[in-house]
Amino acid sequence: MIAKNQAHNLPRSLGSVARWVSEIVVVINDCTDETEAVAKSFGARVEKRPWSCRRDQKNIALELASYNWVLGLDADEVVSENLRRDIFNFFLKDHLHYVGATFPRKTWLMDRWITHGDFYPDYNLRLFRKDRGRWGGSREHDRVVVEGKVKKLKGELLHYSFPTIDYTITKLPEYATSFAQEALTRGKRWSWVDILFRPPWRFFRSYILKGGFLDGFPGFYVASMAAFSNFFRYSKLFELTQKGKEIKNIHNNLEKTR
Repeated sequence: MIAKNQAHNLPRSLGSVARWVSEIVVVINDCTDETEAVAKSFGARVEKRPWSCRRDQKNIALELASYNWVLGLDADEVVSENLRRDIFNFFLKDHLHYVGATFPRKTWLMDRWITHGDFYPDYNLRLFRKDRGRWGGSREHDRVVVEGKVKKLKGELLHYSFPTIDYTITKLPEYATSFAQEALTRGKRWSWVDILFRPPWRFFRSYILKGGFLDGFPGFYVASMAAFSNFFRYSKLFELTQKGKEIKNIHNNLEKTR
């Protein structure tokens, strides 16, 4: 686990695994609360490292793990009792045939569990062999990448990521900037097609095709946020594209004056 100022979440998260795991490794950075003390109260090995990005920070934690099978958790996630039983059965019956296991993640929003739309089942690969996997993906949208077969479990990982709806928008600028920067690196350019068609498609997919309407207003909110998030990302891509053009024009003008 990686954590910064997560003292309020750690008892729930670490409490769901402390009784049955062989060790707990928590990498922290720049904490101003009791994160370190709370983690150590659950028997965790706590290491301080300067922040780089989510993906790289998680790989630091991975390297510190002593055992070959690793369960990666975020501080706002909880292993349900059903998932714990599935993990036990996995090691009793199947683990020799696989390099990892994936399971659904269920998110708590507006005082209810979201069970449709873009938020569910949201399968995550979090249990894996250290010698066959690493954290990959983008700097902020990390994911585990493994070499080999993966088992799908039924038990759910519980996700308490949004204590209020205000919190749902706090990460938008960070994620949009990361998306736009990586898109430009890959040679992607802004277009009207993306800005006009991607947001409504994301709403339709989440609310209609994935059954978000079955979650009532929270389902409508999730679909709307998915559409706006997409719109915001491509707007950020437009902004960075324009800035890139300005820098290029300045450079060309300087070349002409030499």
